[in-house]
Amino acid sequence: MSLPDSEMVPLRPGLLGPPELCPVRWRRSERARSVSLRIDPRAGDVVVTLPMRASRRAGLELLTAHAAWVLKRIKALAPSISLAHGAAVPLGGLPHPVLHDPSRRGGAFVENGAIIVTGAVEFLPRRLRDFLRTEAKRRIIPLAAIHAEKLGVAIKAIRVKDTQSRWGSCAPDGTLAFSWRLVMAPDAVLDYVVAHEVAHLRELNHSPRFWAHVAALAPHRDEAETWLREEGPALLRVG
Repeated sequence: MSLPDSEMVPLRPGLLGPPELCPVRWRRSERARSVSLRIDPRAGDVVVTLPMRASRRAGLELLTAHAAWVLKRIKALAPSISLAHGAAVPLGGLPHPVLHDPSRRGGAFVENGAIIVTGAVEFLPRRLRDFLRTEAKRRIIPLAAIHAEKLGVAIKAIRVKDTQSRWGSCAPDGTLAFSWRLVMAPDAVLDYVVAHEVAHLRELNHSPRFWAHVAALAPHRDEAETWLREEGPALLRVG
């Protein structure tokens, strides 16, 4: 049975009051055993996953049962920030206005507290995203090297990705991966995530010994985790 890719579904948050339109994205999964829903902070919608034989009606019933929760979470999402001229994109926790200057060359760079993007306007989003990814790696590599030296561990490689559910990861072969969006977080938050993943090179677990290494590398763990929990989802709304 066919499903629309996405649609606006009216949901009523309570017994009284008019329904509110909610952006819903439908997907089928051969692995799903039951109907489920999740909020996608990047797209700003609710994703309803259905088993192959489940009907749209089953998804609507789940949405209706959790309407108040869904609408509350959607409304709590931070405003989206487009990668466009005039936008304020955070860098190191500080907002930087994006200024398009087609008369200059050099791709994208920081100048006087602003991010200057050169070239044709249609290339601005890609150039700005490329700049943020490059800047993230430029900041992450020396931090990782410092923490690795303190722990006496070796890093095989560092990769920068656009992940949605994890800020960083450590593979058994010693490869570290980080979300480029961390470059927008305060420096202490970026440092904590890097320290966390480097500590996994010594302990590929979350044992007391692992957390002892993290505490030695990043004593600001509590503040960083609080920031990621409260402010981190807003980074997914950029671009």
